[in-house]
Amino acid sequence: MFQLDNLLSIFTSDIAIDLGTANTLIYVKGEGIVRNEPSVVAVQEKDSRGAKSVRAVGREAKEMIGKAPVNISVIRPLKDGVIADFEVASQMLRYFIKHAYKHGSFIKPRIAIGVPYGITEVEKRTVREAALGAGAREVFLVEQPMAAAVGANMPVTEPTGNMIVDIGGGTTEVAVISLAGIVYSKSVKSAGDKMDESIIEYIKKKYNLAIGERMAEQIKCTIGNAYPDESREFMEVKGLDLVAGLPKTIEIHSDEIRESLSEVVKAIVAAVKTVLDNTPPELAADIVDKGIVLAGGGALLKNLDILIREDTNLPVIIAEDPLKSVVLGTGKILENISLLKTVSLY
Repeated sequence: MFQLDNLLSIFTSDIAIDLGTANTLIYVKGEGIVRNEPSVVAVQEKDSRGAKSVRAVGREAKEMIGKAPVNISVIRPLKDGVIADFEVASQMLRYFIKHAYKHGSFIKPRIAIGVPYGITEVEKRTVREAALGAGAREVFLVEQPMAAAVGANMPVTEPTGNMIVDIGGGTTEVAVISLAGIVYSKSVKSAGDKMDESIIEYIKKKYNLAIGERMAEQIKCTIGNAYPDESREFMEVKGLDLVAGLPKTIEIHSDEIRESLSEVVKAIVAAVKTVLDNTPPELAADIVDKGIVLAGGGALLKNLDILIREDTNLPVIIAEDPLKSVVLGTGKILENISLLKTVSLY
């Protein structure tokens, strides 16, 4: 079966997908990454019976957050690393696949999808059915820590310890991998979304100012940091004054944002330490030599690598392209038949 699929793949463009809480990335064999869109769907009430229709998907839908009228709901179908709305997640996946798939090909593509570690059987079935409904010939599911490690060029098939920390939108997944298998893993719901929520709550409490998700994300990416350094950065923040009920602009600095993120960052570091504590001694020795690799969007939080290095006394390396590690790894796995057969979920 795998030999036949390998032959058929010559005549079609197989597709790899990182189905993330915050963003969905799509990789097409021979082309590279063709789409990088927010995992957001805008759904509109269609009639008096409550029937719904998709108004926008991806970047266009994200632009509607906090701005849509009452008859349009802007939904993020994945929450905390799991599918929260099966119907909308299925529609979103179909939309992305159909826009990446070359319909000129007479053979349907194989599709490999990076999914959260520990995904349930119901979620596996939902993802598979959505991909098959969008035109897949065959669907493979790959756990995101494994995909991230492959995308970060870690030697996952060798008998050595490889530690990956994949900080996504909904979850942080920490795993030790050896011989193409996950030896020990821990997933915590402390990641990019929780960072945004913490910034929103901090500014609300300290300044009586309400800000939205997009502003919080902008603050995190601009002046967010996990470990103090000599520089202090400032940023203007616009929101709604909860006392006066009027728009207001304030100035905040990076030390405040580090304080607001401290609990989320502590949870990530604690997960790393837990995995290290449960790693077999032989593999732990390998990690001492090779270090810990950070992937996912959260890996870009300023000085997070320094903080983890200080707390673990281990080398910490940020993947070359952390935002794309999962989708690139899923693509590499899809093109390696023996590895695909070993690591894919059934």
